[in-house]
Amino acid sequence: MMAEARAQDLREAVVEELCTAADEGLPLVVLVSDSTSTSSIAPFHTRFPDRLINVGIAEQNLLGMAAGLSLGGFISVTANAACFLTARSCEQLKTDICYSNTNVKLLGLNAGVAYGPLASTHHAIDDISILLGFGTIEVFAPSDGREAAQILRYALGHVGPVYIRMDNTALPVVHGPAYRFQPGRVDVVREGKDLTIFALGTLLHEALEAARALSARGVDVCVAALPSLRPLDADEVDRLAMATGAVVTVEEHSLHGGIGSIVSEILADRGHAVRLARQGIPQGEFAKAGPRGRIREYYGIDAAGIEQACRRLLGMEG
Repeated sequence: MMAEARAQDLREAVVEELCTAADEGLPLVVLVSDSTSTSSIAPFHTRFPDRLINVGIAEQNLLGMAAGLSLGGFISVTANAACFLTARSCEQLKTDICYSNTNVKLLGLNAGVAYGPLASTHHAIDDISILLGFGTIEVFAPSDGREAAQILRYALGHVGPVYIRMDNTALPVVHGPAYRFQPGRVDVVREGKDLTIFALGTLLHEALEAARALSARGVDVCVAALPSLRPLDADEVDRLAMATGAVVTVEEHSLHGGIGSIVSEILADRGHAVRLARQGIPQGEFAKAGPRGRIREYYGIDAAGIEQACRRLLGMEG
């Protein structure tokens, strides 16, 4: 899959898809919690002013209203910061959305450490572990705009709760025009025989850069994203890990309950032993505050850090 020249913000792609869906007659309504700028929802609001509800800084009300609207026949889409969505309104998320199995689609904006200097009150490094602890909800993490739009389109057609982990920056489009998202599928972006990197969300871009650097050193790296965390093709994760016998997982998330945990559990359940390194925020820690790039560098989840982790796992010197 060759990246296109144009970079695209995941939010831009999602809002375009929301407009298309509304044009097609889907009974959707978008709810924000004083997050109109964070969600980049202005184009949708301009075209469909009666389909946008701003509840203010009241995330618990946001989810309660979204659940109620879904029971009234609407497809409810919430768009607000992942940190507040999964923490401040956690009870409503658990009870009104997941336990009640309401038809609500949750966009977790600015996930990971996207808020950088605003520190741990605004970092969302535990959203995956929280969501996967609840029943019924499907969980996704796109890596580029094309994939984000296709995940949203799937979510709008799926009856039941969905969480989509979103980024807030323009990134190259990795997936070509022929790409078609399939829930559960592992997205193998680069084939390789020496080591497998599993990446969460937009860290796919850092992983690909690391793989290119390793290729220059003669290391053939397989890079696979996990855009679909529930459902997930565990057999394919196991196959890719066993094919190389060496695995590095990379995530802008706590090592507790993220993809490092998921991959490790899949291998352990099957009794398969591979060399494995997990790169992310150490369990039991809040992420450091600062510019996002520096935070990624500190935790070894930028391209250079991922390359170094791969070399350590393979016993490469220098």
